[in-house]
Amino acid sequence: MNEIQYDVIIIGSGAAGMIAGIKASRDGKKVLLLEQLDKLGPKLKATGGGRCNLSNTLSNADFMNSFGRNGKFMSDALNLLDHKDLIQFLADIGVETHIPDGFRIFPVTHNSSTIIKALADELNRLKVTISLETKVLRLLLEKEEIVGVQCNRKDEAVKFLSSKVIVATGGLGFPVLGANGDGYDFAKELGHQVTDLYPAMLPLLTKETWVNECKADTIAKAVLKIDLPKAKKLKAVGDLIFTSKGIRGPVVLDFSREITPFLEKYEEVPILVHMLKGMNEEDLRVHINKELKIKADLSVIGVFSKLLPESVLKELCKIVSAQHDLKFKKLNGQIRDNLIKILISTPLTITDHVGFKKAMITRGGVKLKEISPKTMQSKIVEGLYFCGEVVDLDGPCGGYNLQWSFSSGNLAGMLKV
Repeated sequence: MNEIQYDVIIIGSGAAGMIAGIKASRDGKKVLLLEQLDKLGPKLKATGGGRCNLSNTLSNADFMNSFGRNGKFMSDALNLLDHKDLIQFLADIGVETHIPDGFRIFPVTHNSSTIIKALADELNRLKVTISLETKVLRLLLEKEEIVGVQCNRKDEAVKFLSSKVIVATGGLGFPVLGANGDGYDFAKELGHQVTDLYPAMLPLLTKETWVNECKADTIAKAVLKIDLPKAKKLKAVGDLIFTSKGIRGPVVLDFSREITPFLEKYEEVPILVHMLKGMNEEDLRVHINKELKIKADLSVIGVFSKLLPESVLKELCKIVSAQHDLKFKKLNGQIRDNLIKILISTPLTITDHVGFKKAMITRGGVKLKEISPKTMQSKIVEGLYFCGEVVDLDGPCGGYNLQWSFSSGNLAGMLKV
């Protein structure tokens, strides 16, 4: 059994783990980076569909607000490494970035492999010891202080010694890329509390089968709301895409983090989808009159053809028993009113999700009240640090979660006490 002493051991080679290793090594520390798979950065490779949306251009205040009430926890980490600092850090290790839409920051290659290679090259330049195919079994403690980790490396028992361990294991999403919840188990074994964990950033499944007739249709700037008394204030805006069994797209990925906890509680979650870019009933009636003035004998579907895809219009007409090819002026008054209502606010029932196997992030994690925001060190166990997705912070699509991984990993790698 090998026993080697290091200044710090880092568990996990995602964005948080690798930048923590780089920071600690630049500060003169002897660093060991452990990864259970056979390559560095397995989940980072899948980030943003492989395009690697690194961050965005929001101010630190607006960035933190996007994470909700826990967002202020990020203040110290962001002050040390915000999106501008991240751009410079990446430039220093040979990665050129750009902001094609004025908001989201990408490597110019739009390829996450570029980021992984640059981080790996810098770790190697700094002579960080990297041990792949090494599974951490438990953290070792003596007198309430960290002393090392017990591992299994290629079926060999191995112990590594250090008075400081950084847990950068990520969440539960994409288990094929190594996510297994080990970090949460380590935290709980050492006395930390972990919140309930839910899959987030994933497609949703609906009770309604008509969505299958609209698959691949995209609705720009759709608004999603949960139709439950305790969730009336929750909403998200963005592009929505219908699938054979439900809905996906950026707005769904963002909003799924709010829906999955309700699904566990209620089994079905009613939502309302607003697909007409902010139009209300009065606006829609004005649109109808305008279209009929131009062409009086327009069909039902013809009146709304500029607003929604034909397949969606046909399915909504079916729901309210409106004959889609009938001249609109011949439509029964009650049916017309029902059609207007369902066009303005389309009900759907979420019945399930695709689970952690396709969840980009995890909602929940190690409770923040037990971690120092100034250091990322545990308040319970000296020498134990957390960073990245393993803690109870998750944000929307758009580079938020990757920036947090880099910022928190950088802070943890400073090994402040």
